[in-house]
Amino acid sequence: MRIPENKIEEIRSAVNIVDIISEFINLRKRGKNFLGICPFHNEKTPSFTVSEEKQIFHCFGCHSGGNVFKFLMEYEKISFIESVKSVADRLGIQIEFEDQQNPEKQSEQEILYDVNDFAAKYFSDILLNENEGEIGRKYFHRRKIKTQTIRAFGLGFASFKRDAFVEFAKNRIDLEKALQLGLIGKGNEGHLFDKFSGRIIFPIDSPNGRVVGFGGRILEKSEYTAKYLNSPESIIYTKGKVLYGLSHAKDEIRRLTKVIMVEGYMDLISLFQNGIKNVVAVSGTALTEDQVSLLSRYTKNVVLLFDADIAGVKASMRSIEILLRKDFEIKIASLPKGEDPDSYVNQFGREKFDDLIKLSVSFHEYQTALYEAEGYFTDSSRSAEAIRNLVKSLSFMEDELKRNFYIKNISKRFGLREKLLESELDKILMKENRQDKSPKEKTQSYKVFPNKEIKITPEVQFLERDIILLFLSGNIDLIKFIFNHISPKDLIIELNRKTAELVFEEINNKNSFEVASVIDKIDDEELKEYLHKLSIDKYSISSSWEKLYPGKDNYSVLSKVCMDTMKKFRTVQIDNQINDILVQVKDATSEDQGVELLHILNQYHADKKRLNEEFI
Repeated sequence: MRIPENKIEEIRSAVNIVDIISEFINLRKRGKNFLGICPFHNEKTPSFTVSEEKQIFHCFGCHSGGNVFKFLMEYEKISFIESVKSVADRLGIQIEFEDQQNPEKQSEQEILYDVNDFAAKYFSDILLNENEGEIGRKYFHRRKIKTQTIRAFGLGFASFKRDAFVEFAKNRIDLEKALQLGLIGKGNEGHLFDKFSGRIIFPIDSPNGRVVGFGGRILEKSEYTAKYLNSPESIIYTKGKVLYGLSHAKDEIRRLTKVIMVEGYMDLISLFQNGIKNVVAVSGTALTEDQVSLLSRYTKNVVLLFDADIAGVKASMRSIEILLRKDFEIKIASLPKGEDPDSYVNQFGREKFDDLIKLSVSFHEYQTALYEAEGYFTDSSRSAEAIRNLVKSLSFMEDELKRNFYIKNISKRFGLREKLLESELDKILMKENRQDKSPKEKTQSYKVFPNKEIKITPEVQFLERDIILLFLSGNIDLIKFIFNHISPKDLIIELNRKTAELVFEEINNKNSFEVASVIDKIDDEELKEYLHKLSIDKYSISSSWEKLYPGKDNYSVLSKVCMDTMKKFRTVQIDNQINDILVQVKDATSEDQGVELLHILNQYHADKKRLNEEFI
């Protein structure tokens, strides 16, 4: 059953987020907002901020944020529907549920989520309650996994019968959607069959706990069948953007400000059952930049705990580069030969496992030890190769101070001059075009379109940020004024452009813009966190602008800021176009081409003059 969207909006509009959150933590007024100690991680200085105006919360310490429903979900560990019902009960609002089988009002994503939820419950029921699930129960018993852990992770089993799920799902869900999600397949003659039959099932969750896909492990070995089968990618599941177990681990990761990264499903589940809950798994894929970016919202301290075999060592080495590029503090814990996290914790217990983590070493020590174990330092040419590789790892760091620290370590360890190592590092940095610039020359690189990078100035960064802040003011007249002068595609920074597109669509469809309501609908977690931050006073339209325009009311201040921002933004656009034309004039290959370019240049200068007259 589902709650109608209009009823959710009614409840959201009726409640005051400050009243709800005040039931759980002490809030005190700070300017326009309220401040308190964050309940989601340990802190002494309050960084948990609640905006009564925008009806959202955000913690600048652990980056948790959202609307009133999100707060209740995280604080009370309840589902979205339970949180909506909880608020409705407080307000005395009656809820009438609608049937999930009527999908017309549901988005494509919601329909796919519902199909996955249906499948997850089906697999879980077979494992826990059906006779054919006995083989799965024996498997988990042999792996020392308890029933409460099975329930916590929603583990399941798929019948050996090749069309069991197809038959069960008929007339209950849209089989075309199940086909799209890889739950079923279609034979050459058009018959449908179960894709996961005879496998242990591991539901894969989003960070918010929604089932986005499945992993299945065979129990009967076959040379013709892959040991693991994963759901195909879909609009709700991209393998390289998901970390298994993050929905269970995120609170503990924030609390401990550290994450342990393992390779497989069972590694994570066994550690979790033994009380080690700040764990995520890469689950059969090489660590990606998207996964690291996702993890960085919760912590920048990671302990890699991969298997002690060759594949595990290679995975560690690949992961180090990606993590260093994202400014992570990396430790590597080494398991005894032949052990994996699952077998180790079950054999030796939590205390020994904790000791193992305490013995973890820096990525630099780990790499050096590997080269030593492989005999690199017994031969001069191979020694030089190993040291170059150690220095190359430092080139992935943006922090120059950290790089210098490790240079000193390498110098001391191998008796080499620091200047020599610094020279080697400079060569690598120059080769990768990552040489540091002077502060005056520095610009920031932002993704603009897929596979394209652009350098933009701080001026453009601030102007685009001010435009987003004006959107987040929620003033319809100002938002329409902005779109009369620019389009979403004019914004260069990707997150800003996505926001502009979202606002533009909302204004066109509804002629309104409620910050909390719109942010809640965003599936892109990075964009959602970005807008939460900007919506809170730490970044918002505030005293700095009011000081520029003293004695004016809030709307007058916003209007003046809006006018100034549009004028500056359009001026920068025209100046960039003028500069481009000037370069082309210099490179013109004929007189006619030069004359045509000068004509265009005059038009841009006329546009700039009209702009100055329009925004007097």
